[in-house]
Amino acid sequence: EEKTSEKAPAGFPGLETMVPLLLTAVADGRLTIEDIVLRLHDNPIKIFNLPEQQDTFIEVDLEEKWTIPSAMRFSKAGWTPFAGMEVQGSVTRVVLRGNTVYIDGKVLAKPGSGEDVRRKSSTPVADTTTLLTSPSSPAPERLHFASEESVSDNEYRAGGLVTASPKPKVAFQDPIGKLTAGRQKQFSVPESGRVRQSSFSEGLVRHSSISEEEQIETRLLPVVRHNLTNKHILSVKQFDRNTLHQIFTVAHQFKRKLLTEIHTLAAGCVLGTMFFEPSTRTYLSFASAMQRLGGTVITLSPSESSLLKGESVEDTVRNIQGYCDIMVMRHPSRGQVTNAARYVQKPLINGGDGVGEHPTQALLDVFTIREEIGTVNGITVTMVGDLKHGRTVHSLARLLTLYNVKLQYVSPPELEMPAEVVEYVKNQGI
Repeated sequence: EEKTSEKAPAGFPGLETMVPLLLTAVADGRLTIEDIVLRLHDNPIKIFNLPEQQDTFIEVDLEEKWTIPSAMRFSKAGWTPFAGMEVQGSVTRVVLRGNTVYIDGKVLAKPGSGEDVRRKSSTPVADTTTLLTSPSSPAPERLHFASEESVSDNEYRAGGLVTASPKPKVAFQDPIGKLTAGRQKQFSVPESGRVRQSSFSEGLVRHSSISEEEQIETRLLPVVRHNLTNKHILSVKQFDRNTLHQIFTVAHQFKRKLLTEIHTLAAGCVLGTMFFEPSTRTYLSFASAMQRLGGTVITLSPSESSLLKGESVEDTVRNIQGYCDIMVMRHPSRGQVTNAARYVQKPLINGGDGVGEHPTQALLDVFTIREEIGTVNGITVTMVGDLKHGRTVHSLARLLTLYNVKLQYVSPPELEMPAEVVEYVKNQGI
């Protein structure tokens, strides 16, 4: 009401351009990321004795270059003294206490939904400024250099793996944030909106009884766009950094939500699993993920299928797709999953093909590095053991080329990393 009244206060220019201007100074070598975090996060917490903000951070694109217009989109001031300046860096996402309130130019928060954080808790936050006082000290946990990514527009339908030029992103995150158990919230899909394979990205349908704040939070999924709908996932080569950004954004949100909420996002959907060699972690990961989202799982056991009667793998997968909406396949022969994908119309995920690839394991590895270390950029990753037959390291090495990393291989000569993987990594400048 105050902002829409006759005597509404004037807007203040500079709020939308502050971070891009500071990131431009970083690009010019006049500041560091640590300088920004110290002045905009650590010092304010210490000076004003602010309570901890769980799951609160921003993500920025460090490479985007743009010109500041005469008036910024959301500022009421209607002008800016920085108009016409060339800057490098932009804010791509803002998460406030676990809720995505801004993403890719869209504000999701409702007016008046802000809170006085000092009323939430009187517990002061420990002094974290010492984390940044030494140039040799590692980046704090809240600093997420998320070269996150997303699949290119030429995703894998029936062929053609495409990668796009990378765009490094960075996120500033509260290092003290911890997930707290909350009341369970039920999200359901009405009969008229039965979810099928093309609807996984359409978001959650909510009961009308949940609060506006909860609706804002669950609005994340429809906003995060991706190019994976109805696409096979066969190789990490089909991912670019934009696709990874989208995948990890949703993964991070689900990681938090699934602890306190019951989801039926995949209600009515069936996952078909076909594992032609033993699996524990991969099978259980896919099965539990589908069930946690409200879907069901059917399993083909090769020892009890028509394969024993001479049916080909191609005919088998063609038959299975009639009973499910999405499939996961593991096979001991390299390239067999990719070959099977040529015969099906339903999305097929490669759960490991011989000594070839294991793309979903590589995605999980990179996501875990980001969550635990805080950054993938600027680190050294050493792969040790049987690198010749390890499909997981083959995929991980390829996927890590989307980041600024150093790779080291340690193995006996007879088990060294395949030349094709080494060559691929080298060609990507790693």
